Amino acid sequence: MFSAIARIFRTPDLRRKIGFTLAIIAIYRFGAHVPAPFVNFPNVQSCIDQTSGTDGLLSLVNLFSGGALLQLSIFALGVMPYITATIITQLLRVVIPHFETLYKEGQAGQAKLTQYTRYLTIALALLQSTTLVTVARTGQLFGAPSVPDCNQLLVNDAWWAQLLMIITMTAGTGLIMWFAELVTERGIGNGMSLLIFTSIAASFPGAMVAIMQAKGFEIFLLVIAVGIVVVALVVYVEQSQRRIPVQYAKRMVGRRTYGGTNTYIPIKVNTAGVVPVIFASSLLYIPALIAQFNTPTDTAPPAWVTWISTYLTTGDHPLYMAVYFLLIIGFTYFYVAITFNPVEVADNMKKYGGFIPGIRAGRPTAEYLDYVLTRITLPGSIYLGLIALIPLIALATVGANQNFPFGGASILIIVGVGLETVKQIDAQLQQRHYEGLLR
Repeated sequence: MFSAIARIFRTPDLRRKIGFTLAIIAIYRFGAHVPAPFVNFPNVQSCIDQTSGTDGLLSLVNLFSGGALLQLSIFALGVMPYITATIITQLLRVVIPHFETLYKEGQAGQAKLTQYTRYLTIALALLQSTTLVTVARTGQLFGAPSVPDCNQLLVNDAWWAQLLMIITMTAGTGLIMWFAELVTERGIGNGMSLLIFTSIAASFPGAMVAIMQAKGFEIFLLVIAVGIVVVALVVYVEQSQRRIPVQYAKRMVGRRTYGGTNTYIPIKVNTAGVVPVIFASSLLYIPALIAQFNTPTDTAPPAWVTWISTYLTTGDHPLYMAVYFLLIIGFTYFYVAITFNPVEVADNMKKYGGFIPGIRAGRPTAEYLDYVLTRITLPGSIYLGLIALIPLIALATVGANQNFPFGGASILIIVGVGLETVKQIDAQLQQRHYEGLLR
């Protein structure tokens, strides 16, 4: 392993790419701690120390921003607007034929879709920064208005000061998007995934220290043991795939023979990735948001608000866990259905003379692919649901906060991006040394 790492840094091109990527990551993490204009930074830090954080979608956004959201920094929104814009663009391919046509046009169409995603990212950043500044101005950002410091997060709440904060946070999102594209072009891989990886990994040390200080060294060791098991399980499932064999018939083009090869279609057990977890968290946050805006300050709240606050806002309640688990399973099937089109795959195979042994080309092939995909999605969705429930189970059993590091979207992204980065470094090493990073 050490000799492989030494080969990485002895390769000038690879060393330059890794150095550039680390420099961008350092700038990104530095910006996550630079407060936006007119933010009362001492009060923000005091409120973070005195409160236990937030629940629901806001905690997910804070996780993806590396803690920058609650600090009201210039990179407060992090990569969440880009993630949301990418998901929306993928969903629009189903309802807008023009988007599907662009997707099939190859590199030129992909470039246009990327441009649309950038525009949508800026629009979402403008909307989310406006919401964040408004919530910070009202003192509801931490969900604890009884703490005095949480009611005075801004030193100036004039309209022009709020406008400057909104512009600064929106520009920060645009800068993050530019950083990600620079890492993709001149770094070692997918820049946006690496920035998400950095944001989530930055919260791990603080979460582990908090668990050790609050629960003791024995619980800390138990969490480490659980983390090792969960990481091994996630690596195993993320690498698992169902390989459907495909044969291509021989064909003559002039005097040359083409085809006659055997290959396979790899269908991952977790085809949907982390998107169903994000969808389920976002949808579960809506009832809590409606209840929050309908809670009176001077009288007792209505019965339905009390019911939502009791059963659908706290992650340690069994009903919340059950609804969360079922939503993840449903969204997994939904997302797989819109991202993997068996009919399109079958048509492409038929066009190039490919067929699955024992299955006729055309419609029977599409039906077989749909059958296999439906069966393999069930264990994948259950796996996603169980991984997402780990932080909630930890909250209910040992009382750990919802930033439990080994579970949910965080561990899926950490392991997935880590595996992909290692593969890219390994491929670049093989091009130069005929021996990869791992044997």
